Amino acid sequence: MDLTAGPPAPVGAPMASGSAAGGAPTQRQASASEGWLATRLRSMLPWQTQTDDPMVALLRAHRQIHPHADVGLVRRSYAIAERMHRGQMRKSGEPYITHPLAVAQILAGLGMDTTTLVAALLHDTVEDTSYTLPQLRTDFGPEVALLVDGVTKFDKGYFGETAEAETIRKMLVLAGQDVRVLVIKLADRLHNMRTLSARSPASRVRIAGATREVLVPLADRLGIQALKRELEDTVLWNLEPESYAAIDEHVRNRPQWEPYLNRVIGTIQPALTRAKINTAISARPRHYYSIWQDAGSSGRNVPIELPRIVIVVDGPQTDCYAALGTVHATWRPVPGRFKDFIASPKNNHYRSLHTTVLGPDNQPLEVLIRTEPMHREAEYGIVATFRYSPGWGAGPRGRAESPDWLRRVLDWEVAADDAERFLDALRCDLTEGQILVFTTDGRRVQLPAGSTPVDLAYTLDSEIGHGCVGARRGGRLIPLSSPLVEGDVVEIISQSPVTVGPTREWLDFVKTPHARLQIDRWFADGGEPSTIAHKVKLGRSAIGLALRKRDRGLVDDAPLLALVSELGYPDLEALLVAVADRRLSADDAVERMIAAVDQTPG
Repeated sequence: MDLTAGPPAPVGAPMASGSAAGGAPTQRQASASEGWLATRLRSMLPWQTQTDDPMVALLRAHRQIHPHADVGLVRRSYAIAERMHRGQMRKSGEPYITHPLAVAQILAGLGMDTTTLVAALLHDTVEDTSYTLPQLRTDFGPEVALLVDGVTKFDKGYFGETAEAETIRKMLVLAGQDVRVLVIKLADRLHNMRTLSARSPASRVRIAGATREVLVPLADRLGIQALKRELEDTVLWNLEPESYAAIDEHVRNRPQWEPYLNRVIGTIQPALTRAKINTAISARPRHYYSIWQDAGSSGRNVPIELPRIVIVVDGPQTDCYAALGTVHATWRPVPGRFKDFIASPKNNHYRSLHTTVLGPDNQPLEVLIRTEPMHREAEYGIVATFRYSPGWGAGPRGRAESPDWLRRVLDWEVAADDAERFLDALRCDLTEGQILVFTTDGRRVQLPAGSTPVDLAYTLDSEIGHGCVGARRGGRLIPLSSPLVEGDVVEIISQSPVTVGPTREWLDFVKTPHARLQIDRWFADGGEPSTIAHKVKLGRSAIGLALRKRDRGLVDDAPLLALVSELGYPDLEALLVAVADRRLSADDAVERMIAAVDQTPG
């Protein structure tokens, strides 16, 4: 959905793509005398500088990263989007088509594939025009239809106050089938945040607050720093304008670091070369939100920003540690300022070595060290799969694997009774800091900071959680309410079968939404859902979870209906109730569906 047009993006915010051109005639409106040959040549030569063609910049950016992309498909999707949105205007007075075009340009700058660009151009048609999802599926296939459906909002007129929560819930469920749903949503929100200033002050605060609460953490979990940085800066500009102005003044008036960083690079580059470590070194300034956040966490009124460089190693990750040794041999390290995110990656798979040293003139200097693949993932996260994998731009060739945190969210989505409860749990999960703990058999588990053995037990398995009766840390028994810390090795003692179950007191100290939802579900109506509608919902969710474990999904209910007939149930509701009551295994049902679908010709 459109928000509005407004002022330029905040100073210091990296731009993922250029701005949209608007109002130009489409290929469909081209003069008849141009003929099909000229049109075909134009689609084959996107680098032509035609000032009347709004697609030039988009296609050029796409072909630079994916030279074999099907630009004809992108043009066809633009023509339909332009036709469907024709006559619609943004609040700024611009033609509406400038918004989906700008979203597609952001995604092209990230290096996304053709399918994603097509979905981006069409992403508001189902929501805001007469173009239907079945028609879109017929025109562009089920993959594009799933992406568009994932970012299409529920109508507040029908869903009322739950519309926003239901929209986010649907978006994440479909993102479990194809994570590109979230990437499109982030690009959509980024363009809307760039153009937010013409909204009313109350709307700006509400939209920026929702962006900070849900979408910025989602960008972080996906590791897409190229989007996260600008989203954060625009949030700061809208929610904390005085703080933004103070940091802007600080950045403009502080001494220029370029000469100093040139001295730094001129010193360390030869030292690394002598150590036979091939590297590329560059300055790495912080963005405004990061400076503001550091000032707040340290209690300073005046922002303090340290000069920073990144050393990208052309070699194995062991060379990162060799480079670290060279840096520490050149300048004295600051105690307590070293972090190894290579040995213990962040939950978004970010890997790098961080250290602070006293550089030339005893000026504190931050240094990041990583390999080239680590550098790519640090900047683009899950998008690196599309940007750097050969063949992605030419068409559908599989899907990026869903990240672990998204699978976890979808696991506890099954237990959420309603969308508002699910959204509250999601906010909690996204805002918590993370720790890494280990089980005694060597399994690594990421948990929110302050989690307890009960949280760990439910993260391992719901039945282990229900049966949890004790825990050992370092071989010693500890209370189930004990907060765990980074690096703990924990053994969970659990009954099987469960004879006691959780206690209500656990709700006073558990941190993870999954644990809280599972405990609540245990006590709801004696531990069992009481209504047929609730059981139908749980049965469908259980089948959805079993499908996600196999990287599959349902486009419609046809495979389920075939299974109803095969197993002799009277209707679909009866089958789903059987799954909820565990009279039919969700895994068994899914295996039967997959076998039937895979054996179907065509």
